[in-house]
Amino acid sequence: MSEQVCRECHRITLNQVCPVCGSSDLSSDWSGLVIIIDPKRSKIAEKIGIEMPDKYALKVR
Repeated sequence: MSEQVCRECHRITLNQVCPVCGSSDLSSDWSGLVIIIDPKRSKIAEKIGIEMPDKYALKVR
């Protein structure tokens, strides 16, 4: 199974439902990848509104 991205929170997942927000609105059409390790100290996480460490897509179609 390929990675999918939640259209709500942009988290990358292998599941059929987002493990964080519970949305089932997922897309396999996405681009850009950012990995946030320490969101409290990350300027990028602050700028894009991420509060939990994980892999995120930058653009979801």
